[in-house]
Amino acid sequence: MTDDLAKVLDDVFAPLAASSRWVLGQLGQSLDGRIATETGDSHYINGDEDLTRLHRARALSDAVVVGAGTVASDDPRLTVRRVAGDNPCRVVLDGKDRLEPTSRLFTSPDAPTLWLIGTGAARATPPTTADGVERLELATREDGTFEPCAVLDLLADRDLHRVLVEGGGRTVSDFLRCDALDRLHISVAPLLIGSGRPGISLPPVAALSDALRLPVRHHRLGVDLLFDLDLTERSARPSDDV
Repeated sequence: MTDDLAKVLDDVFAPLAASSRWVLGQLGQSLDGRIATETGDSHYINGDEDLTRLHRARALSDAVVVGAGTVASDDPRLTVRRVAGDNPCRVVLDGKDRLEPTSRLFTSPDAPTLWLIGTGAARATPPTTADGVERLELATREDGTFEPCAVLDLLADRDLHRVLVEGGGRTVSDFLRCDALDRLHISVAPLLIGSGRPGISLPPVAALSDALRLPVRHHRLGVDLLFDLDLTERSARPSDDV
């Protein structure tokens, strides 16, 4: 890592570094708001510097949360490899218990892993996993998804208070919609995909005055632009004057 990049990352994470409790959502996307192609390919929308930022976010976190779709599409490791720091606890939201136990999160002993499944949804024969992988049941909504606050409460009971919600778009959007995020990082690459999987999706609003407007800091990471959004303070609606 260059000295210049290290300084940028120190600035990016300054609002979080001194706090022992926070929830950070993060997405990397194209200019047209896509986080993957229609086939799920997302390696890599953003550049090398932003990937280092993501690893720094993991290193600062007690736990990193991903949805089942991200595991199925990307087969991530969710470990810290580009910066100094410990691997966070890996948390997989799999309400319908549909993921294969062959995913790297369930076969590698690199970090403790919580595999959350819906109450009563567990398969008849528990799958074989690596040491350090714990399957836990948690109540779900009717659609098989978890309430974000219930997930955070479960993690807090295990002293996991600094939480990175890494993806995918539906999971981050759900935490945002439920007001469960303190900050949101959206890294935008100079790339037009034209179709594919969207990033943030929220219930529709009738007017722009009802849209979510947030205090923001901007950081350049190579050719990418990072939007660091503060969700603890909602900005006022813009004036009607034009």
